[in-house]
Amino acid sequence: MNVLLEKLKEVLISVVPIIILVLVLNFTIIPMEPLLVFRFLLGALLIVLGLAIFLFGVDIGISKIGTLMGGALTKSNRLWIVVVAGLLLGFFISIAEPDLHILAGQVDIVTSGVISKLSIVVVVSIGIAVMLTSGLVRIIYNIPLYKLLTVLYLFILGLSFFTSSEFLAISFDASGATTGALTVPFMLALALGVSSLKKDGKASEKDSFGLVAVTSTGAIIAVMIMSILSKQDEITGSLQESVQTSSSLLAPFIDKLPVIAFEIFVALLPIILLFFVFQKVSFKISPKAYRKVLKGLVYTFVGLVLFLTGVNAGFMEVGSRIGYNVALLDNKWIIIAIGFILGLVVILAEPAVYVLTHQIEDVTSGYVKRPVVLIALSIGVAFAVSLSMIRILIPGLQLWHFLLPGYVVSILMMYFVPKLFVGMAFDAGGVASGPMTATFILAFAQGAAEAIEGANVMVDGFGVIAMVAMTPIIALQTLGFIFKMKSVKEGLKENEA
Repeated sequence: MNVLLEKLKEVLISVVPIIILVLVLNFTIIPMEPLLVFRFLLGALLIVLGLAIFLFGVDIGISKIGTLMGGALTKSNRLWIVVVAGLLLGFFISIAEPDLHILAGQVDIVTSGVISKLSIVVVVSIGIAVMLTSGLVRIIYNIPLYKLLTVLYLFILGLSFFTSSEFLAISFDASGATTGALTVPFMLALALGVSSLKKDGKASEKDSFGLVAVTSTGAIIAVMIMSILSKQDEITGSLQESVQTSSSLLAPFIDKLPVIAFEIFVALLPIILLFFVFQKVSFKISPKAYRKVLKGLVYTFVGLVLFLTGVNAGFMEVGSRIGYNVALLDNKWIIIAIGFILGLVVILAEPAVYVLTHQIEDVTSGYVKRPVVLIALSIGVAFAVSLSMIRILIPGLQLWHFLLPGYVVSILMMYFVPKLFVGMAFDAGGVASGPMTATFILAFAQGAAEAIEGANVMVDGFGVIAMVAMTPIIALQTLGFIFKMKSVKEGLKENEA
């Protein structure tokens, strides 16, 4: 119970800044109808409760299963077992990710069914399966992460010249959507399980990061190849789904709850079934530990359902309304400042960010402190959102004008920063673009794009997540530089002494 209260306190500190920001905007420059504000506050309450319960469940459930599976795969010492298990795990975990279904549904609507929801889900999941397997093989065979990422991103760069601008945004978005609240804790634990059985302690510390980074490139590559093969060029459309503004406070929550509960149940099912199979064949953990893991899975389910219901029913509409109304103000540049502040605070409420920052602190034995990583992440995402607003305001600016130099800088930095930070930074890119960003920030950007003339909701709306996935990579590698300088200085002082 104490652990749960501790999580609750932690989550509360993270979500309160968003609540304050929205209320300040409501009472100053963008007054909203009271019903919308009350719905937002109810959503915030569900987010706080849900996130605390979810994180508690992940600690004793999902993370435990991932670590056990990683260990079991490494112990088998057979490459074919790792490959087959990697392909199956990657495919089913991706197919089950709720964020991916939301994205695929939007693509289906916007392209008027030319690219069906099913085709996006299957194509992305195949990409994820192949790259998750590559990531596991990389850890076992000690292939340097920075070399693998350089090859992958150069390949993506090559493909991008043949990909339409709409698909460029969707492909990076798909990479963000597949690294959701459920998949990230599982992948981090899987990498930790595989790397912890390696003899070299220093290498295992480095290898416990980077799996999320390698895996998420699978989604980008898969969608780009799909774009090239399907020869879809011009796709236009409005993403503003007809929001039925309900006159009831609770109606949107009641509508969303069963849908989200079913989605999360389906998302957890493959992991639960794999756990049952592995328990019979390989784990054979004690009945007490077995019950604890099952309890963790129940907590994960309840927490995630509450969290996503709060986000979808309480937050999304407010995000869209703020973006739309701020963009209508005479001084258009206010939206850049608000975007910056939103980026700073929203990242703190991302479920997977918690899991990653705690793992960074644990793996480095407290050398890299959690608050330091959070500050770097916040600043990175703040720049991502404000740059996206500049892109919406200036019609000539395109997504690749930011992504191309951004990823070139990221890849060059890999060769100079401590290798531990490379895995952390690229993982953080996938982690930052979770459900909170995919709903609140995306709705904010779409609202702004809808209100500003000359902005294309399809390209500008989707591109935000691609930006949010890129800037943390630069921010955390910069942090790596700072740590490197610090340790060099400390080394000099020791030598002088």
